[in-house]
Amino acid sequence: MVQQDSAVTAIGRVVALGASNLTRGFQTVVSTARSTWGADVQIVAALGHGRSYGADSSFLVRRLPAILQSGVWRQLESTPVVPTRALVTDIGNDIVYGFASDQILAWIDEALTRLARVSHDVVLTDLPIDNIRQLSPRRFRAVRSIFFPSCRLSFEEVVTRAEQVNAGLAGLAAAHRARFVHLNPSWYGIDPIHIRPALKRTAWQGILGACCAIQRSPTETLRLYAMRPERQWLLGREQRTIQAGVQLPGGGRVWLY
Repeated sequence: MVQQDSAVTAIGRVVALGASNLTRGFQTVVSTARSTWGADVQIVAALGHGRSYGADSSFLVRRLPAILQSGVWRQLESTPVVPTRALVTDIGNDIVYGFASDQILAWIDEALTRLARVSHDVVLTDLPIDNIRQLSPRRFRAVRSIFFPSCRLSFEEVVTRAEQVNAGLAGLAAAHRARFVHLNPSWYGIDPIHIRPALKRTAWQGILGACCAIQRSPTETLRLYAMRPERQWLLGREQRTIQAGVQLPGGGRVWLY
């Protein structure tokens, strides 16, 4: 587990890359960052249910570009340098999309390389491998049919690729001097890949390395969830939304890609 050093670290911006867990916990991430580093903190995120790091991905009627092809990188390169904590998480989707472990690790390596241009403070999480290993064949088929209906990999293939990716992530963290955070198995319940709602605060504070109290705001949660990213497709129709930084009533500004 990453040690919490936020009390002595001045952070002006948090860059968050991820998929469904980050999407579900985004208000917690925003509120934690704001409580820890002040009301002027910037949150720049590329997220979304089912998000892939290297390929376009779809969830229900929405399609999103790959994180590596999103506008988040243009945003980071075109704005003034500020002390930045970056988060790279939710890496497992690309396994069940059928991509080889080497390809997935190459995408994460590229993301870490790009982040190094704007931050020397990067947090990389592993996969909830312990939870995945404990799945019964029946539960695996249920999880696969609910969250990844197009996946045809066997349970053994998924576990093997997950173990390969996890080992590779540890190596990438060392190579890029990123802090490698182990996802605590107790954060998960019946659903082995999504953090339990009751433990979102504990989990995200641990992942971010922050320890301040946060404000729970259902209104802000809905507002953040409804924010449009810079680019998406709904029912096959492309939508583009200029990202000027949404100022939140509780403090902080958010850019979404």
